Amino acid sequence: MNAMDPQSATRARIADAAEALFRQIGYQKTSVADIAKACAMSPANVYRFFPSKSAINEAITQRLLNTIGNELEAIAAGKGGAGERLRATAAHLYRRDVELFFAEKRMHDMVGAAMTEHWGVIEGFIARVLAIWEGLLREGMAAGEFRSLDPTGIAMTFKQCLLLWTHPILLADCLGRGQTPEELGTQQQAALDLMLAGIAKN
Repeated sequence: MNAMDPQSATRARIADAAEALFRQIGYQKTSVADIAKACAMSPANVYRFFPSKSAINEAITQRLLNTIGNELEAIAAGKGGAGERLRATAAHLYRRDVELFFAEKRMHDMVGAAMTEHWGVIEGFIARVLAIWEGLLREGMAAGEFRSLDPTGIAMTFKQCLLLWTHPILLADCLGRGQTPEELGTQQQAALDLMLAGIAKN
């Protein structure tokens, strides 16, 4: 693995420091001056690498979503039937959302800001998830596990039906009303049972 060039290494160090502060005190309460202090540099130097705190948030969000995307692709490429792996990717995505954005509640503001200010990053991740699911659906259809359907349309339907377990704002609302992550996880499995049964080849 090649070492990062100095500029990329500094950008990564700034993002690391900012992410740690977002987790400790929250996105809204963290200033560029705080990030600069944590990096032992001046705010002006931070601005040489990122034009704003929002841009730092974009880089962190992109990094987090890339990590999750890589995990989902690894699950999709694993063993088992297509339906089993589709179910596993959906369950993993839900668990990661809870772990990253709600077990550490201060990260929720960061995600909300990213959804408002950097929709392109979020949209790119959604497209990646849809591509994973479409690939699994095509595989399942070719193997005779699923009926012959439009895999692109069915992947989008899965995404819409599973929105409750993947959208940070909807998820936060459910968890804020007293439902536990375990209860929501059980409900997601029931929804997946229904959806997979609907496309299974009889």
